[in-house]
Amino acid sequence: MTTTRGAGVALWRQIVETLEREITTGEHPPGARLPTEAGLARRFEVNRHTVRRALEELSRGGLVRVEQGRGSFVTEDVLDYAIGSRARFSEWIRRHNKEPSGQVLDLRETVADPEVAAGLGVQKGARIILMERLGLADGRPVSLGSHHYPAARFPGLLESLGAHGTITEALAEAGVSDYRRRITRVSARMPLPREAALLRLPRNRPVLVSESVDVDQDDAVVGFGIARYPTPRVQLVFEPTERS
Repeated sequence: MTTTRGAGVALWRQIVETLEREITTGEHPPGARLPTEAGLARRFEVNRHTVRRALEELSRGGLVRVEQGRGSFVTEDVLDYAIGSRARFSEWIRRHNKEPSGQVLDLRETVADPEVAAGLGVQKGARIILMERLGLADGRPVSLGSHHYPAARFPGLLESLGAHGTITEALAEAGVSDYRRRITRVSARMPLPREAALLRLPRNRPVLVSESVDVDQDDAVVGFGIARYPTPRVQLVFEPTERS
């Protein structure tokens, strides 16, 4: 199909309408990569600037996400992340019939800055364990988390985090059989350059930022986390507080 000049509808708008129809009918399924700008320009017999204008419009409408250097993709379904007292990444992803996985980006012992110290209830400069992890669903990034733990309480946790596949398993080995979320604070902002690159997120789309404190069965603080979620792919849903 080509565009029709002199039809009273801008060429880029004709491209938008055609691609919208193909996406809604399933010709381009969720997550599919669209043809390149050059390929679309040949198909519609227009220049690449016109194609780029159409893709920008589709991106603003939420049907398409444009990843710098990778191309344009049909937006996937938004994943509901239920924020309850026992939020677990793997369980969340599997509830959506997707395969959870993760990449550890940083794992080390360091010192607590004022924000982390307040979250953990320790002195500024106290030794802590930091784990930065990129969470994926079917290979797509859906979270970027910085997890902090008091080193004095968990002397072997650094090694356990390096050896185990999940944080829950590592904490169990460190003596925490169960933990729950005491509090979660959520805000939104534009992503930093590194966050946008890791989450494969356009710089003009915001991230949801959650700060959370986890405690054990005795209500002692286990960890403090800061997680960033890409708004095109994740929305946070708050569940009612569990009653004892």
